[in-house]
Amino acid sequence: MSKDTSINIGLCGFGTVGQGVWKHLEQNRAELAARLGAPLRIAAIAVRDPQRKRAVKLPPKLLREDPLEIATAPDIPIVCELMGGTDLAHRVTLAALRAGKIVVSANKALICEHGAEIFATARKHGGHFFFEASVAGGIPIIKALREGLVANRFPQIYGILNGTCNYILTQMEERDAPYAEILSEAKAMGYAEADESLDVGGWDAAHKAAVLAWLAHGLWVPPSRMIVEGIERVTPADFKNAATLGYSIKLLAIITRDFASNEVSVKVHPALLPDHDVIASVNGVYNAISVTGDVVGTTLYIGKGAGQDATASAVISDIADAVALLRSGKCVHLNSEVAPLPAEQASAGKSGEGSVAASAVTLAPLERIHGRYYLRLTVRDEPGVLAHIASIMAQHAVSIASVLQTPSEDPEMASLVLTTHDANERAMRDTLHELSRLKVVNGAPLLLRICEFNT
Repeated sequence: MSKDTSINIGLCGFGTVGQGVWKHLEQNRAELAARLGAPLRIAAIAVRDPQRKRAVKLPPKLLREDPLEIATAPDIPIVCELMGGTDLAHRVTLAALRAGKIVVSANKALICEHGAEIFATARKHGGHFFFEASVAGGIPIIKALREGLVANRFPQIYGILNGTCNYILTQMEERDAPYAEILSEAKAMGYAEADESLDVGGWDAAHKAAVLAWLAHGLWVPPSRMIVEGIERVTPADFKNAATLGYSIKLLAIITRDFASNEVSVKVHPALLPDHDVIASVNGVYNAISVTGDVVGTTLYIGKGAGQDATASAVISDIADAVALLRSGKCVHLNSEVAPLPAEQASAGKSGEGSVAASAVTLAPLERIHGRYYLRLTVRDEPGVLAHIASIMAQHAVSIASVLQTPSEDPEMASLVLTTHDANERAMRDTLHELSRLKVVNGAPLLLRICEFNT
């Protein structure tokens, strides 16, 4: 390819991210051409309604109604899938890869659901799939795992992967305000979607965690096989209790691997994080990821995890890599072998066929996922209740480390907060089930994990 030949790019989708990519490519056209050795040209943009009035003025000749037209156009070697969803985006991605193209995507749900098929298609037809923008927005975590830290094995990765939840939890803590009030404000400010369930229920972070688990361990873990819990039941009182104990509360994604047993666990849930942990002080819409490698030790990545500019930055970074690949024929991004976790094997915790690194990896059973726990219950304020609860916990080998009791709004009730010594997920599930059935317990108990990482 000659140095003066423009490289055509197709944008499939022109929402927030697509507009950001257009804006920054247009603003930095000359500088990017100088850096990359070739000018970039957006040759086509797929939109749902070409007649719709937009804040960004586009030449009408660029607009297409059918993104598959862009995916299969012979003169467009780089296709940016920025539509979202997992139906049309899936078809467009596969069509482009079957044509031997490079696909750049910010779609973590697509990767989580169809990752194995996407990479297999890329390998078969000589295409490439870049996805830096799918996790943590502008933080280059995917490049870090695939390139900068390639010499490492990763016993531990954890962090904040959802800016909406981090904003809500930060505001609840700082303003002593209830969840519903902050959620309403977050929607008004555009930090939360009209249907917030994907974010606050932990599923968005789970999709991202699935991508990181594959990058680190070569295993596709569907969210249905993870521990996934959201932030909806966290209250201002929990922040006060956590502060008394020396903790903050964050929604964390946690990926751990025990290399002795070769077991991986993937979890997403609100957690009590010690105040001295750097990630405990990462607030607002920011993301933060701690990666521990067996060679490098622990590295930390903090930045904006969402928004037009942060995500566009990651997309353009992948476009730059795609240009380097087209010009030189070389690329550090490998369409690696992947080991999906088939449903029939997932229930037994066994991985599917795949790479040598992934073939022996299994999902850790609940009995071998250990930690400490924070348990809040609303109970009748009468003698013997704590003893009864402690007896049930002891039956499941769950030992109480501390007890906090505060008044409840109901004068006949009390709020009881227990922390535990080391226990396992199975024991805690069984304990919760039994405690929730007690007549002296009012409502569903709240269980949070206490996460103290070795960093």
